[in-house]
Amino acid sequence: MNTLASLTRAQKAAAILVAMGKPSASRMLKFFKQEELKALIEAARLLRTIPQADLEQIVAEFEAEFMEGAGLLDSADDMNAILTESLSPEEMNAIMGRGGSGMQEVLTPVWPEMQRVDPARVADFLNVEHPQTSAVIMSKLAPSAAANVLLALEKPLRGEILKRMMSMGVIPDSATQIVENQLRSRVLSERANKDISAGQSRVASLLNEMNKDQADEVMRDLELEGTSDLDGIRARMFSFEDVVFLSQKARVALFDGLSTETLTLCLRGAPAELAEAVLSSISARTRRMIESELGQGADEVTMSDVITARRAIASQAIRMSLEGAFELPSAQSAA
Repeated sequence: MNTLASLTRAQKAAAILVAMGKPSASRMLKFFKQEELKALIEAARLLRTIPQADLEQIVAEFEAEFMEGAGLLDSADDMNAILTESLSPEEMNAIMGRGGSGMQEVLTPVWPEMQRVDPARVADFLNVEHPQTSAVIMSKLAPSAAANVLLALEKPLRGEILKRMMSMGVIPDSATQIVENQLRSRVLSERANKDISAGQSRVASLLNEMNKDQADEVMRDLELEGTSDLDGIRARMFSFEDVVFLSQKARVALFDGLSTETLTLCLRGAPAELAEAVLSSISARTRRMIESELGQGADEVTMSDVITARRAIASQAIRMSLEGAFELPSAQSAA
């Protein structure tokens, strides 16, 4: 019987894979590198039986909690069976060095690609994953991308993931690789064909940087050219001028907490209807302060300052709509 202290890292990895059983392990093995698979085979041949308690300790070391309820194992035969059923003879020969030049695979870096995936798509993936796996993924994403994904998750899961992120130590390379392989096969491989929302978001983000007339003109051109899926783009578009189409409740929520300075900047040169839509959605005291400031003029304020402030409010509206605070008027008309 093997003792836990005497096991190598490769033997521990082999123990976990065999304990997972053929269906799950088969999916995992397709994403290991050639030299890693060879090391796993050699390690499995030296294993006999591992008690449940020791196996649980091995899993804990990987800090990922990917498997539950694994039992006792006898490794060498099971590992061979898994490999035989998972890989072709050519792949097996390449792994074991029996002829050929071996498999060469250039893998696309996962995390830059994940940050281009629509946050809702990532959230859907995390909803069916173990919270510890989700915590690993969230810790690897850039903060801006992770924040958008977090907002798309249900609150209970959001809290559970954050708790695990706070208590997480150094993530072993082996655990990270397992996560990356799963993301390649289950998220990134489907993205090009099944997930067009990321592309719609990119186009909408670009149009949101234009003024309303320019963005409307581009959308009309796309429509005349017969471009499909424009409703998905419209649902993600919002400019400061669209404030007049929001409900009173939505406007109150949008302007709550915004600084008087930002609101004043936004209203410089604004049409009367737009100004009233904003002013009627804030407190009487704040309204008087803004109206007084607008009446004094501001020679030092540039149009660039005004545009920047308006885009900041538009971005806030889009973010709040993703959180479910209210629905954008573009989304209502697209429905």
